[in-house]
Amino acid sequence: MQQFDAIWINANIATMTNNGMPYGAIENGVLAVKDGIIVFVGSRGELPEFDAMATPLHDMQGKWLLPGFIDCHTHLIYAGSRANEFEMRLNGASYQQIAASGGGIKATVAATRAASHEQLFVLAKDRLNTLLAQGVTTVEIKSGYGLDLATEQKMLEVAVELDKHHPATVVKTFLGAHALPAEFADDADGYIDAVCQMLPRLHTRKLVDAVDVFCEGIGFSISQCRKVFATAQALGLPVKAHAEQLSNLGGSSLVAGFGGLSADHIEFLDEAGVARMAEAGTVAVLLPGAYYFLRETQLPPVELLRQYGVPMAVATDLNPGTSPLCSLPLMLNMACTLFRLTPEEALLGVTRHAAAALGLADRGVLARGMRADFACYSINRPAELCYQFGVNQLKQLIVNGKVIKL
Repeated sequence: MQQFDAIWINANIATMTNNGMPYGAIENGVLAVKDGIIVFVGSRGELPEFDAMATPLHDMQGKWLLPGFIDCHTHLIYAGSRANEFEMRLNGASYQQIAASGGGIKATVAATRAASHEQLFVLAKDRLNTLLAQGVTTVEIKSGYGLDLATEQKMLEVAVELDKHHPATVVKTFLGAHALPAEFADDADGYIDAVCQMLPRLHTRKLVDAVDVFCEGIGFSISQCRKVFATAQALGLPVKAHAEQLSNLGGSSLVAGFGGLSADHIEFLDEAGVARMAEAGTVAVLLPGAYYFLRETQLPPVELLRQYGVPMAVATDLNPGTSPLCSLPLMLNMACTLFRLTPEEALLGVTRHAAAALGLADRGVLARGMRADFACYSINRPAELCYQFGVNQLKQLIVNGKVIKL
């Protein structure tokens, strides 16, 4: 007789696997969990015999189960607000005027450097709680608002604490190569050298799961990003890149050349870069929130990504400057309305493909052997999660096999 910790019955299950059905759907299905792992997904008739008296049953009454959502690109740890800049822009101030008044990323760096561990933890926990209440069970958090060793370390230590004390899983990404700090004005190469010196120290403290760069004309060059990637590779750390957001420098091809996890933004990505990503298995992370907030007009090459079979993930890019949007459901809607993804593509983008963008093979689909992170929604079809925004249809959230109180 099979032993289960809990069973969910009478459920429609969007497994997000390649089982030949849209959304990998199993109608009127059953899902069973043991020790935080999914041990059965299928029809009730296929479920092995179990002790019905000792096993909790959750009757879904036709509701839908989906994998826990994964927000695979955020800058969730920061202090300060840039709402004043938002207001200044709408009142006619230029980028140069805002920068001259101490605005832009400089303002966030100053506020984050000044904030204590505890202050950053409290601010970040509130944002993480918001995502959790939307069905998000795994979140990537980048550093990059310190731009010096002490603050980058502080941000990553806060990410570690969040991972320890919050139901959601936190993946930690070092983004030292985010912007040029005032201390290295006109010396980008010198700052990249400093970043490459920070990385081994942070890695030794087990603070880094992956390494990111901002490869852009207003960020860092291909050669500078290559140096950071080579340092990461020598430490055995996977890489990813903010690439092709504002121009086509070839950052996506660079990260693919290192077997990178993902290239993110990619509005200006060309066919050669798409082909390199396809060959390397690098995920394209679409960030419709930044596209919307910056009022961009260059769309990412979604049709080319489809043609080459490049997986497309979708994320919030939650940050104070260009995507102050703490809502993955909103990103689902924007991915469909702005980028013309289908609802199935968008939902794959926050489940299976988002897991791939983080190098996580134990989540993102509902299948035997996977981590038991999943959510129950009161919907008639999965597309409703992309179609309607502002109504929370989440009825139950399970993380590591345990029901979370929302």
